[in-house]
Amino acid sequence: MDEIQMTPPLDEAEIRRLRVGDWVSLTGTIFGVRDATLIRIFDKGQRPPVDLRGGVLLHTAPNVRRAGDRYEAVSVGTTTSARMERFTAGLLREHGVRAIIGKGGLLAGSVRAMQEYGGVYLSIVGGAAAWETTHLEEIEAVHWEDLMPECLWQFRFRDLGPLLVSIDSHGESTYARITETARERLSGLIEKGAGGEGAPDRGAPSGGR
Repeated sequence: MDEIQMTPPLDEAEIRRLRVGDWVSLTGTIFGVRDATLIRIFDKGQRPPVDLRGGVLLHTAPNVRRAGDRYEAVSVGTTTSARMERFTAGLLREHGVRAIIGKGGLLAGSVRAMQEYGGVYLSIVGGAAAWETTHLEEIEAVHWEDLMPECLWQFRFRDLGPLLVSIDSHGESTYARITETARERLSGLIEKGAGGEGAPDRGAPSGGR
């Protein structure tokens, strides 16, 4: 399996070259966000204290411990992305974010936004927090500490990957493909059952009185 090595910040040309099914490994600064941070940015209208242009975001609220004036990671896991669906377009359009790492996927609105503005969604395996943490070199900074643990985290990772491109900037989505395949199979099973294959022959005697 070949991995595409990338270092944030990323530009649109790099993102447009990626396709669903590609594998990516990231080295450099990745910003951790979750609901509270995004609500502050979009619902409360506060500008982020860092420049997110070309940035990669990780959906997370890590477990950390204080070490003097810094934080050390105990476990950096990934949270389900769908709760933050409504923020995707704004992150790409207004703040120039290029990639989002998460689990569980995003919906059709995010697929359209990534196609329009040039973004990708990178899937990570759920339950892989220990693995993710081994690739974390340092927590570089913590912004909006009052939101702990849903702060705006500034991480430095090395070789975080392989991450699967599950939504690309060309309108393709692994999740949409899976959903469509599942619907087709379900429809086939329903039709098969309704068509009588495997169903009892209503004209045959039941053997009862």
